[in-house]
Amino acid sequence: MENKKASLSKSRRKVILGVVLQYRKRLILAALCMIIVAGANGAMAFLVKPVMDDIFIGKNREMLLLIPGLTVLVFLLKGLGSYGAEYLMSYIGEKIIRHFRDSLYDKITDLPISFIHKEKTGTLMARITNDVNIVKGMVSTSVINVFRDCFSVIAFLFVIFYRDWQLACGAFLVLPLAFYPILVFGRRVRHYSTGSQETMADLNSFLHETFSGAKIIKIFSLGAFEKKRFKQKTGELFLLEMKKVVAKALSSPIMEFLGGLGIAFIIWFGGLRVIHGTSTPGIFFSFLTAVMMLYDPVKKLSQLNNTVQEGVAAASRIFDVLDQEQTIQEKKDPQILEGTAFDLVFDDVSFAYDPGEEPALTNINLQVAPGEVLALVGMSGGGENKSCKSHTPTL
Repeated sequence: MENKKASLSKSRRKVILGVVLQYRKRLILAALCMIIVAGANGAMAFLVKPVMDDIFIGKNREMLLLIPGLTVLVFLLKGLGSYGAEYLMSYIGEKIIRHFRDSLYDKITDLPISFIHKEKTGTLMARITNDVNIVKGMVSTSVINVFRDCFSVIAFLFVIFYRDWQLACGAFLVLPLAFYPILVFGRRVRHYSTGSQETMADLNSFLHETFSGAKIIKIFSLGAFEKKRFKQKTGELFLLEMKKVVAKALSSPIMEFLGGLGIAFIIWFGGLRVIHGTSTPGIFFSFLTAVMMLYDPVKKLSQLNNTVQEGVAAASRIFDVLDQEQTIQEKKDPQILEGTAFDLVFDDVSFAYDPGEEPALTNINLQVAPGEVLALVGMSGGGENKSCKSHTPTL
């Protein structure tokens, strides 16, 4: 069973990846924009050394003119890169959300009536509206942030090891611990997000049924009963959302604390090297700036993992519908009936929505002539079965 689930999950990831790769040209352009942003972030930390050593300590007038101009250029490139990446990834996200909405609607329309009979209307609506929007956030927002933050981490690592590799080795003894919250809290967020999405779909279905049957509720004075049921469902949703909030909120302060340990070590060890003359204030502050800027994208990656886990849970619910097998198969070589009108004959026919279920119709025998309209009235109806002639053939 586990191997089957793993292979199914792998096939679903391939489908999502295939949809994303349809826009590979825009993805490449967005990646280039994010590389520009990452390079600009690294340049900010890199420029701290000449500002400290050449301007404030060395009092170099040429650098006093050069560094401000480079700073303006760096911020300009960062702004242009951020705009390009945001636009391109939003375009891809909107395209993907349209693809999945169209695919879901086509699939639900093509599935047999037994599937519609079993599923709640509100649940199906939630798949097309709420779940698809969550997947969009995972694909567009998460992808752009993953690329941007990963490139930024690489740029900061270059600055850190270029400035002082010995101090860098000491600082990165703490960094691996910062990834612990990403793994632990990410699993919890995914679990609670799945429950939250299922509860929201159930709530949508409840609202649809309640509003559709408003007259019946009024007639039988069921208002208080329905209010109680609604409050129970919103209470369940509240608990799940709060558990998800706790899991998300805890990851950030834990990473902040671990990052603080690394910064404290850098200040102690780096200050010791400056006092002994093996480093300069410019190198130290450039290094410290890069490390402090490095922890920010690492922390965002932790928060980003939460978004990804929510998207994975929503994608799983979407593919539960898309992977439904079609039980009614069209014949490859159907027989073409010649003529314009035929009698419709049911000879001892029984029908159930699914195999093993109690039949909805049992041993039905009837014959309908062309142009004749036949009404079958159930227990909740009234009157008798009636037939009438129609000028326009209906069969």
